[in-house]
Amino acid sequence: MEMDATDFEELVIDELDRLPDEMVEGLENVVFVVEDRPEDGSLDLLGLYDGLALTERTQYGSGELPDRIVVYREPHLAACETEDELRDEIHTTLVHEIAHFYGIDDEQLHTLGWA
Repeated sequence: MEMDATDFEELVIDELDRLPDEMVEGLENVVFVVEDRPEDGSLDLLGLYDGLALTERTQYGSGELPDRIVVYREPHLAACETEDELRDEIHTTLVHEIAHFYGIDDEQLHTLGWA
């Protein structure tokens, strides 16, 4: 599947808007970023939470750099054949990375059926 960066970013924003309020209301000092690929150039990683989970924070406050949730465009496009599949995969990636912000690890995500 092919899609330019602007259209992909619009899909990510649209999927963010569709997430339940209770999932996104607690996101504090977090930025969402779209990048083409992970630093290693692979197509295996769809997203990344770059920060310190809420469950691990002690003295987190003003002046801290924001945590980042990165959505990788090219791996998503490589994994999907239709726009509907792409939307579903972006949604799943966002939920997965937001869960890491809240301190939910991959094992818990699998148990909950989110990954």
